Amino acid sequence: MNSKAQKKIRFALIGCGTIANKHATALNRFNDAEVVGGYDVDFHLGTTFAEKHSIPVFKSVEEMIEKTDPQVLSILTPSGKHAENILELIHFNKHFVVEKPLALRLDQIDRILKECDKMRLKLFVVQQNRFNPPIQKLKQALDKGRFGKLVLGAIRVRWSRNQDYYDQKSWRGTWAFDGGVLTNQASHHIDMLIWMMGEVESVMAKTATRLVNIEAEDTGLAILKFKNGALGVIEATTATRPKDLEGTISVLGEKGSVEIGGFFMNELKTWNFSDPDEMDSDIWDKHAKVPDQLAWNHTEFFKDVINSLRVDKKGLIDGLEGRKSVELINAIYESAETGKEIFLHFAPIKSRLGITND
Repeated sequence: MNSKAQKKIRFALIGCGTIANKHATALNRFNDAEVVGGYDVDFHLGTTFAEKHSIPVFKSVEEMIEKTDPQVLSILTPSGKHAENILELIHFNKHFVVEKPLALRLDQIDRILKECDKMRLKLFVVQQNRFNPPIQKLKQALDKGRFGKLVLGAIRVRWSRNQDYYDQKSWRGTWAFDGGVLTNQASHHIDMLIWMMGEVESVMAKTATRLVNIEAEDTGLAILKFKNGALGVIEATTATRPKDLEGTISVLGEKGSVEIGGFFMNELKTWNFSDPDEMDSDIWDKHAKVPDQLAWNHTEFFKDVINSLRVDKKGLIDGLEGRKSVELINAIYESAETGKEIFLHFAPIKSRLGITND
């Protein structure tokens, strides 16, 4: 390996909240990558984070970029700030890692994709649960055609978020900067449903805010039709009490049924196929549950990012992949607002996601 290839890939983190700790922990596991700096609008928060991970903290993004010369900027700010952050910083000619969702509005995402493509910059969206071992095995089974004709794909997100959670940050649960359970907590599961089942043709949905005082929904239901003819169900709530219950995906086909549960789609519950396969014998032993290790799937995500940058190939979750779940989430909101079936692809009219009041 030449000296250029051996150089560490340098990541600078913008936003030093809870999720930044997982990013730093994951990146510190690599010999060929490093976190070179952190910035947060709350300098005290940034300082605390930087001390914990032994990295410098900066009072401006521009200073951090100038002094650390990172190859990658990680956008770990509130969801409604992602597009603004990326578009303001794109002239620095850095690649981007962006926490889910990529942005809240489709027009923002389309502008981001256009600018990144024009400048030949890579964009990686953090959907780390795609790397869960049972999820990877489910995807392999689908790609091999083991299910035959697909019948139904379903996700259930039954989590608990009380008023204290939303009151901790003023942007949580707002249309402008966060959205509700569908945009935030269930976005990983929605991404997974699309990845497994394929392109969505249409959606009908209902939403409600039942147990907390926020702008957006704490509960949502949607019925999907996929272009391959299969149906889909999205059930998502943060109004489960008194604690989290599950985060589950199920895929049913004419020749098999798989369900992966746990809290983060990390525990194999059902693996049944009509036609035996060599992979079935050890799947329960080797791939039933994610290792009990902090930021494990974030580590796998960054392995993909680093490899993509090293060999100049497409990452598993690029900007186009990240757009898919945001389009479906907006379509769900559009249906909930209008009472109509929404056909994709579409331009949101009534969806309030990402819209400010001023």
